[in-house]
Amino acid sequence: PRPILDMSYSRHFLDFQGSSIPSSMKKLVVTKLSQNFREAVALRQDSPVPLPGDGDLLVRNRFVGINASDINYSAGRYDASVKPPFDVGFEGVGDVVALGLSASADYTVGQAVGYVKAGSFAEYTVVPAKQAVPLPSVKPEFLTLMVSGATAYISLKELGELSEGKKVLVTAAAGGTGQFAVQLAKKAKCHVIGTCSSDEKGGFLKSIGCDRTINYKAESVESVLRKDYPEGVDVVYESVGGKMFDLALNSLAIKGRLIVIGFIAGYQNPTGLQPVKAELLPAKLLKKSASVRGFFLNHYLSEYKMALKHLLEMYDRGDLVCEVDFGDMSPEGKFIGLESVFRAVDYMYMGKNTGKIVVELPHSVNSKL
Repeated sequence: PRPILDMSYSRHFLDFQGSSIPSSMKKLVVTKLSQNFREAVALRQDSPVPLPGDGDLLVRNRFVGINASDINYSAGRYDASVKPPFDVGFEGVGDVVALGLSASADYTVGQAVGYVKAGSFAEYTVVPAKQAVPLPSVKPEFLTLMVSGATAYISLKELGELSEGKKVLVTAAAGGTGQFAVQLAKKAKCHVIGTCSSDEKGGFLKSIGCDRTINYKAESVESVLRKDYPEGVDVVYESVGGKMFDLALNSLAIKGRLIVIGFIAGYQNPTGLQPVKAELLPAKLLKKSASVRGFFLNHYLSEYKMALKHLLEMYDRGDLVCEVDFGDMSPEGKFIGLESVFRAVDYMYMGKNTGKIVVELPHSVNSKL
């Protein structure tokens, strides 16, 4: 049976620019499990545009976000029970172009929304109205907050115990989520140290308040921390893994906290892991009364709406920089269209991005007027 749709207004089947919703669309689909995104994922040219159910919105995606964990998802590491083919992409920002009857109580056609839900690498995505986030407009900056900003905000609030004067180390600080960890720690009056891979990224980090930047290609992170922070650091926001994890662990202060939000160094390996020297972990933690905490956004969804509200308010006030990287500096230029998602994932794993990598999905208006 077809889901119930609000048929009282034919405009619910027209987007607000007067163009009809097509019957087919492009989307990316995982066709085989692999940590190699290009091997795992195929671009389907003529998938049916999904119909929204009673409590759903049909969102025409205008911007979609690239996450390091996209390749964990395409490798089947999050849910072993899900078998290909399945949709990929975690977050999008776009316009509501159709909606179910119940959903029309809170939303209208033409409204800008953001969402976090699997299946965003598509021209259209059905989003339950209760999972959508109303936005003032369709801007790529809002997309940076959906996963990356919320991850930094909730993890530091719930696990960081930040207070004035604490020393906070952010690894991959110029990346999609690192940029927010730096700014939020700074707002908590902490001393912030950020690692990055170039002097340009270091300049960006200084511009958003980083007190000490370490370009790990030019300086030894270990030497800098030992020399400049002999007492250690109080909090580490860690997303790299491997050797960086070991180094971060060794640089913790007494009662220090290491928050693991990812380990990108290992994601492209067949196992998804890069070895760490963890045999000494109990001794190292005991010696310093230190802790290691993992953070996965899905386990903190009860905090999500509140976090996003605060982040949107901060951005609106001009208190938060939301750096977007469209790949303008990449060899083949800006990431436009679903075809460029593959390039965007490669760009991320080459460590080229400053800020959040975003792909723009252009929309051709087939106006009936």
